[in-house]
Amino acid sequence: MNDIILVSRRTFLALGLGAAGSLVLGCRLGAGDADGTSTTVFEPNAYLALGSDGTVTVWVPEAEMGQGVLTALAVLVADEAEADWKRVRVEQAPVDPERFGKMSTGGSTSVREGWKPLRLAGATVREMLLTAAASRLGVERATLRAREGRILHPASGRSIPYGELVEAAAGLPLPEHVPLKKPSEFRLIGTPVPRVDTPAKVTGAAAFAIDVRRDTMLYAVIARCPVFGGTVRRFDDAAALKLPGVRKVLRVPTGVAVLADSTWAAIRGREALEIQWDEGEGASWDDRRIHRYLEERASAEGVVARSEGSPPTGPGTRRLEHRYSVPFLAHAPMEPLNAVADVRPGRCEMWVGSQSPTRLQSQAAKLLGIDVRQVTVHQMFLGGGFGRRAWPDFGLEAVEVSRAAGVPVKLTWTREDDMRHDFYRPVSLHVMAATVDPSSRRVLAWHHKLVAPSILEQLWPGSVHGVDEMAVSGAKDLPYAIPAIRVEYVMANTPVPIMWWRSVYASQNAFANEAFLDEIARAIGKDPVKLRLELLENAPRLRKVVEVAAEGIGWGRSLPPGHGLGIACHASFGSFVAHAAEVAVERGRVRVLRVVAAVDCGPVVNPDTIAAQMDSAVVYGLSAALRGRIRIRGGAVVEGNWDDYEPLRLDETPAVETRIVPSEQSIGGIGEPGLPPIAPAVVNAIFAATGTRVRSLPIAGQHGLEA
Repeated sequence: MNDIILVSRRTFLALGLGAAGSLVLGCRLGAGDADGTSTTVFEPNAYLALGSDGTVTVWVPEAEMGQGVLTALAVLVADEAEADWKRVRVEQAPVDPERFGKMSTGGSTSVREGWKPLRLAGATVREMLLTAAASRLGVERATLRAREGRILHPASGRSIPYGELVEAAAGLPLPEHVPLKKPSEFRLIGTPVPRVDTPAKVTGAAAFAIDVRRDTMLYAVIARCPVFGGTVRRFDDAAALKLPGVRKVLRVPTGVAVLADSTWAAIRGREALEIQWDEGEGASWDDRRIHRYLEERASAEGVVARSEGSPPTGPGTRRLEHRYSVPFLAHAPMEPLNAVADVRPGRCEMWVGSQSPTRLQSQAAKLLGIDVRQVTVHQMFLGGGFGRRAWPDFGLEAVEVSRAAGVPVKLTWTREDDMRHDFYRPVSLHVMAATVDPSSRRVLAWHHKLVAPSILEQLWPGSVHGVDEMAVSGAKDLPYAIPAIRVEYVMANTPVPIMWWRSVYASQNAFANEAFLDEIARAIGKDPVKLRLELLENAPRLRKVVEVAAEGIGWGRSLPPGHGLGIACHASFGSFVAHAAEVAVERGRVRVLRVVAAVDCGPVVNPDTIAAQMDSAVVYGLSAALRGRIRIRGGAVVEGNWDDYEPLRLDETPAVETRIVPSEQSIGGIGEPGLPPIAPAVVNAIFAATGTRVRSLPIAGQHGLEA
């Protein structure tokens, strides 16, 4: 069956994790079904319900934005419950902090954080059904087995479907000790279970927030100041209100909102507005000023994030130093930001695709001055997130407009709105230095000074004291066995708004680390793969993926002129990834021909999902590395759409081969770890092909290269 239902807050028994971390037992009896019949529903915890008709419902609190989380988390529950997968129904959990706590999807945490509690939820059901069946059959519990929605008694050949045990199980106490399956006992975990959301998305039945329609709803867009921090000085809406379909023009905190009978009419109305902006100090910022500012900050003493050993000096050693930089980047999800809000006296109802729906819910309640329980958020599918939809600003805008207009409102950001009013991946400058011994071909010291804005400090001023631990992730925990390591951080905030971007700072720090290490290898006459393997003696999981990726790409084989191989690795979000890339450079144009992605993410939930996320990370990362950039002129963003912020096209996409390294060690994330190594793998391959070093991204425009 595998129905997938996106629901809001329903009439549920208040369930969840108790104050001491114990699962709370509940049962809803006699709940009416849609066809008017009455079904007993056994709800032993917040995530799972078993109906007397044998249907197992799994509620997933995380947001589905294309990463397959609905399927992955439902599999964890269903496998331990020994449910019949054909009778499993997956529901998007209601946005209910009392039941599910803080609901947030990001940081590649969904499967990592759900690995044990969701399996425990399923196992609890299995154990209670076994106890109920033993009582009913009059046999020892140890003689029973749970299998695909039935309790079996192998000795007698008898069996009972789960549904017939619902009432009996509901009356049992919660078991104190619940055994989890051994990996050898998994039936669904580790297999390529088809995604439950695919059929609806293929047929067009899947509901995104942008598809929502409400009675009496008006459609809105907002004119925002193009300059960061700018505000409305005055505006004239006379011409806009004369256009067909335009109903209202309202001033709101972020600009001027135009409401109309359709989004197109609202956009035309916005174009007719005459607005005088107060651009403020932000207008004085541009790319050159930002670059100068980072260089100035690089000369400042940084806050030390890691310091081990002392760099040797004296005859026989050589010092290497290079600078690497990366630009601001947009999130650019395929579905632009949008939300539907219906604000009425004392309550608010919203339809939105959010990575942090409880944050949106609480901030909407604060904005309106009402109890959070009076704010209902309907979580919809997300057409891409990448961190952007973790911030509630676009949803709160819809609330503001609906409140001011007194009607339900669908607020839509155009592609240009999304590109020019994003919260961007931070720009950064990396001053890298190393001391080497050319005679022994050893790396003796490593120094990384990271100069970058702080996401945390911008979002929550005053929250960072000293080192921004998020900013130095992937730099502070350098895995290489080098005697002396020093990592410093210099905060360099600008007016440009910034936010978490897929893999956050790991995308920047991995680029600097892995490109610089490649330069070190060449400087001391060592093969880049061999040097990595030597330095990863204390990081066996990362060492293994380097070996696998190198073997997969055919490292060391002869190549045609203009072709080169590059490799890079990085550990992030609990997983270990190495990319080996083959590129061809013909008349200055870079083409990435093939990528071998080796990944160790611990226990595998779904190998197809891992491969899909590696494909996605490579494409997203290559789009950024080859030509992604956000330019600032006069305090405003230059890029506005796909024509000048161009993603990788299908005919440019390399063949990606994912090799999963088996592991039963700690489970890691998969949505983000595949991105950080791709940029350095490609620039290292470009050097192998041409002898040209790329130290600044994007690659296009560097040393006459095109991409």
